[in-house]
Amino acid sequence: MQWKTTKTPVPYPKAMAQMEARVEEIIAGKAEDLTWLLEHPPLYTSGTSSKAEDLINEQQFPVYEAGRGGQFTYHGPGQRVAYVMKKLEHQDIRKHVQQLEEWIIQTLHLLDIKGERRKDRIGIWVQDPKLGEAKIAAIGVRVKKWVAYHGIAINVNPDLSHFSGIVPCGIRQFGVTSLWQMGKQIEMNELDKKLKSTAQHIL
Repeated sequence: MQWKTTKTPVPYPKAMAQMEARVEEIIAGKAEDLTWLLEHPPLYTSGTSSKAEDLINEQQFPVYEAGRGGQFTYHGPGQRVAYVMKKLEHQDIRKHVQQLEEWIIQTLHLLDIKGERRKDRIGIWVQDPKLGEAKIAAIGVRVKKWVAYHGIAINVNPDLSHFSGIVPCGIRQFGVTSLWQMGKQIEMNELDKKLKSTAQHIL
């Protein structure tokens, strides 16, 4: 697994083009698996299960069709996006999603935050002191010729008000939180170190 980190926000179309090009190289056996750590400018993406009524304010930020599974998601500064381009072993998509979940959970554990799965909703959930149960990380995956791509997004210190333009992942009854809101004022490069550390045993 190779790693790439981009320090400045990457426009969504540019990131998609680079990711899809790398996926083609992996399919052709010309490149290794890659995890790309980056941020985006403020934007919304729609997944293959998105519902029009869940886009509350389409004028707030650009909206892009992502082609991944899932529904509407926000990306923006202060959110660590990790695009994992990986050839799947035994063509097991479910295992790959479970690995992404476990990667987030183990990374949060290093910050003394208990991240949890929920059977009926995608992503990783925590108990926020103010909000109660809230989402701290999103997961969305697409697969082409048994190479997985897209990946995860962890809320480090984004502007949480930006989530108000959508119903995140179609879930109305729970809020969205961040590491900083949970009292963990970690910088992005420190989170990256923890992500790389836990990934060694999981991805």
